Amino acid sequence: MQKSNIPLGIHWEAVEADPRFQALHREKNKFLWRMMLFTLIFYFLLPISTAYFQDILKVKTWGVINVGLLFALSQFIVAWAIAVIYAKRANAEFDARSKALVKDAHNIRTVI
Repeated sequence: MQKSNIPLGIHWEAVEADPRFQALHREKNKFLWRMMLFTLIFYFLLPISTAYFQDILKVKTWGVINVGLLFALSQFIVAWAIAVIYAKRANAEFDARSKALVKDAHNIRTVI
């Protein structure tokens, strides 16, 4: 039988009601929704531009390389950049605040 890493005696409802947890959850969701919105817009610009703005995508930049090819390749760069941005923000802010909540989880009690 596998031993659980979750400490016993934690009042999860109280942790969820803690203002620090609520603020962390709100800020993380806000950050993630913004990143997702940017990603979706950037992603769908490629098929939209291939349907409606073909002349712009056909512009040669260097040899046989054109704007369309560069834009398609930029999708990979943007995906990696978003991953790096999230990892840095999570390591610098979200993880530290989460660790503080976990550390205090035994002391958090429900306030009725």
